[in-house]
Amino acid sequence: MKRFWQLGIILALFSFLFIAGCQSGNDEADSQEEGTDSQEEAEGNHEEEHDHDHGDEAVSFDDVPENIQIEGLSDHYHTGDVFKLEAVTEEDFDHWHWYIRDSSEEEWVVAEDQYEDSYIGDAEVDGQEVLAVLYDGDHEPVAKSPVTEITIDDHEHGHHHHHGDDEESQQIYEGYFEDEQVEDRPLADWEGDWQSIYPYLEDGSLDEVFEHKAEESDDMTADEYKDYYTTGYETDVERIVIEGDEITFYQNGEEHTGTYAYDSYEILEYEAGNRGVRYIFELEGDADENLPAYIQFSDHGIAPGESWHFHLYMGDDNADLLEEMDHWPTYYPSDLDTDEIVHELIAH
Repeated sequence: MKRFWQLGIILALFSFLFIAGCQSGNDEADSQEEGTDSQEEAEGNHEEEHDHDHGDEAVSFDDVPENIQIEGLSDHYHTGDVFKLEAVTEEDFDHWHWYIRDSSEEEWVVAEDQYEDSYIGDAEVDGQEVLAVLYDGDHEPVAKSPVTEITIDDHEHGHHHHHGDDEESQQIYEGYFEDEQVEDRPLADWEGDWQSIYPYLEDGSLDEVFEHKAEESDDMTADEYKDYYTTGYETDVERIVIEGDEITFYQNGEEHTGTYAYDSYEILEYEAGNRGVRYIFELEGDADENLPAYIQFSDHGIAPGESWHFHLYMGDDNADLLEEMDHWPTYYPSDLDTDEIVHELIAH
């Protein structure tokens, strides 16, 4: 009888321990589940708060201090240009948002995927406005930039560095085309007032172009690029005016005018595997002995169309000119200033 009593006590003790252990496990699981729910709720609240702060289209920054400077803005851009703006401030935060709108009459819209202190955009709307806003750790705006306006000016001649919006046009510009695509072109394609860009190279204005090229390529240093383009651009014909069938060369303070007629075109094969087309014009009649007997235009075009810049080969022997690959004086519209020339060359 005593043994049964002792056995009963032992069984009761085991039952108690088992029930207590189960209860403890349930409490711990409930606690973990509650913790997970709390964490998910907190993360959800954080996302909602972020969306509320920056996703609302109707935002106003009238009361935010304006102590951010914007660097990198050009006087104007051409349609399709890619531009980059840099926000500079002494504030010790790094939570950036950029806002854009097409005019001052519209609401600010947050720019997607632009969360650094720089903004990269496409110049598509003349007068588009850009605003940089810096936020603190509580997602409150602490600083803003002045409203930055993007000005687009494609010039009266329509000069820009677009080479066509389709893949075929881009391939032609890069020198990949079929013979049957090449067409004759009239002198009118190059009509206008043109300036040599060699003087800009001489005075150092193009140094930033060569630095840009060196940064974009491992082929040459900036100094090596400058040497290469010095050979290419060098000329004493500082200006050319083309009107009708007459071409006036401004050379060393003198003017020489002659009448030129279309001769033909030549397709040239380059070592790189691409090709180019030279459009040849011949001097007519008894003319000034200072005028070249032949001129050859090269502007990456292969069919009639207004030129926006060109390389010009000038001389008295047409065959020799076709062999020239190192010296190609380059001309841009005379109404472009230094900044515009630099901008065109970087884009080119």
